[in-house]
Amino acid sequence: MKHPVDVHVGKRIRHRRWMVGMTQQQLAEHVGIKFQQIQKYETGMNRVSASRLWDIAETLSVPVSFFFDGLASESEESIENQTVPGDILADKEALELVRSYYAIPETQRRRLFELARVLSDVA
Repeated sequence: MKHPVDVHVGKRIRHRRWMVGMTQQQLAEHVGIKFQQIQKYETGMNRVSASRLWDIAETLSVPVSFFFDGLASESEESIENQTVPGDILADKEALELVRSYYAIPETQRRRLFELARVLSDVA
């Protein structure tokens, strides 16, 4: 049986790996394991040891605490009370939108952000 914390940590590993544009194979090579093990971590099937999580955090350039962000709020909030899905970056379209957004130069990105805010207020 999967533990909810292991599932959450696995999702955060997957999201960060996607955000930096790294494949499971590349992450596995950097960490020194097989890509199948990364798959098991990302699904929560296998628990990530502290030392392995440290290596993954170093490879993905985030603090170890990154993998636990949002954990308390997930357990405290019910699904019915959420207006935005908690796992929004699991959606490939949303992930591609975020990647594209950060590829835009900062001044243009700020203008796009303000436009999106205005449009969402009108809707």
